[in-house]
Amino acid sequence: MKIGLYFGTFNPIHIGHLIIANQLAEQSDLDQIWLVVTPQSPFKKKQSLLDNYQRLEMVFRATEEYDKLQPSDIEFALPQPNYTVNTLAHLQEKYPHHEFSLIMGEDNLKSFHKWKNYQVILDNHDIYVYPRISEGTIETQFDGHKRIHHINAPIIELSSTFIRQSIKDGINVKPMLPQTVWQYIDEMNFYK
Repeated sequence: MKIGLYFGTFNPIHIGHLIIANQLAEQSDLDQIWLVVTPQSPFKKKQSLLDNYQRLEMVFRATEEYDKLQPSDIEFALPQPNYTVNTLAHLQEKYPHHEFSLIMGEDNLKSFHKWKNYQVILDNHDIYVYPRISEGTIETQFDGHKRIHHINAPIIELSSTFIRQSIKDGINVKPMLPQTVWQYIDEMNFYK
């Protein structure tokens, strides 16, 4: 099975995340998209970052109705700070019959050459890139690379930071979130 890994803090997961994940599930050769919840680094305590399992719960609720989208807590048990190359090695060992690919925004591809062991990732895994509005340029070594696939997807300019701030300011953000996620945030009184 071909699995696309979509990493994020998902604090909270919003409709932009779902649109991108679903677009990849429906418009690429990937069989499933795993939304990998990035754990809070024990070295960086962020006040606004919810507990790992609360964010996983939101991803679970958001993806429940999508057969090809799955929440993943695979990084929760890995040593911190964690690097993508280590997560990929761990997954390959745990699921030897699956083929894992990375999903990233164009903004991340622009800084991909700075990632730990990026060449190892590129030698062993496909990368699916969705469009983002961002500064900078893509390194020429990634231009037309056989393992890098640019996906036709809507450009979503919606951020979890904007949503958290809006909730704090008492602004209605219901249309920006899956209904089940909004209900959970409201019920738990998050981000206020």
